[in-house]
Amino acid sequence: MQKIYFDYASTTPIDNRVVKAMMPYFSENFGNTMSLHTFGQEAKFVLDQSRQTLADLINSEPNEIIFTGSATESNNLALKGISFANKSRGNHIIISSIEHPCIIESAKWLESQGFEVTKLPVDKYGFVNPEDVKNAITDKTILVSVMHASNEIGTIEPIAEIGKICHEKGVYFHTDASQSLGKIPVDVEKMNVDLLTASSHKMYGPKGVALLYVRNGVKINPILHGGGQENGMRSSTVNVPAIVGFAKAAEICSVEMKKEGARLTKLRDRLIKGILKIKGSRLNGSPKTRLPNNINVSFPRIEGESLIIRLDMEGIACSTGSACSSIKLEPSYVLLALGLKPEEAHGSLRISLGRYTKEKEIDYFLKVLPKIVTKLEEMSPFK
Repeated sequence: MQKIYFDYASTTPIDNRVVKAMMPYFSENFGNTMSLHTFGQEAKFVLDQSRQTLADLINSEPNEIIFTGSATESNNLALKGISFANKSRGNHIIISSIEHPCIIESAKWLESQGFEVTKLPVDKYGFVNPEDVKNAITDKTILVSVMHASNEIGTIEPIAEIGKICHEKGVYFHTDASQSLGKIPVDVEKMNVDLLTASSHKMYGPKGVALLYVRNGVKINPILHGGGQENGMRSSTVNVPAIVGFAKAAEICSVEMKKEGARLTKLRDRLIKGILKIKGSRLNGSPKTRLPNNINVSFPRIEGESLIIRLDMEGIACSTGSACSSIKLEPSYVLLALGLKPEEAHGSLRISLGRYTKEKEIDYFLKVLPKIVTKLEEMSPFK
């Protein structure tokens, strides 16, 4: 049986070119970047090179890149680091209602520490209204965090407009670009962001490494204390092989992104057109302003978990939502925020395409899916 991977939003396979770039830094050039001898300085040199590569991709200065262990860590550092460093200015932060769980949970924890959190609503396509941001900002607001593109529904937010409002109000602005970096252009200057999160394993690099861009002059506290690595912002022995892999993945994406984006958009639109021929199906998220590889659909009267299992039996790997919350047997809070009823949100399917997706896989999926949906509707407890 063929195996088809349609869950690239969850994680991507490491590109072979990335693996090749990483290999020497496991056993040959293995030094600690904090060591003064040759081994350490060779590691420090490649670390600086990698920092420059990623800075070039997002149009930042290299010293504004902090390497972390995951996007979750970067988002925690952004929210907690800004909140505690600026609590003399205020105690209010603003997030959207469809943020990744690590933003939602960080904000919830900050509430337990005396901070106030405002969750902004989204419209039926998942867009945050910049006017809502403007109206929610008070003289106590210190940070706004709105994701660049949704990991679940693929909607791309009006980040530049929101960032402009934040800067006019003197409020720091953070965006989680984990799903967008490498797929669509990311420019911290054009986007008006002060902090930005990105992750290696979403763009064909290794797991266990990510970054947080922090604009020079932004007041932020570290959440890990120790040897003072990453300009004192993230103490821990630096994971050189993973960072080299992250940089190589970024280099590849910068060259191939435009062509690959056009290819994936074509496959995405063909898939959406085919799926929407199924009676009762609906597309979630923006029909046009969405990531080139993301499709999120829902079917009334069937359960997403059953759909995933049936597809897996046919050799197709998809998701019911974000991978971090897919084990929870409850409707997606993202889809509920769009206005879907719980039974509609339960029947959701996220299909995310990638570098190794082939047209024949789309053909096979569109052949298999209608039969599965029909079968599950016949068995449905929601009739």
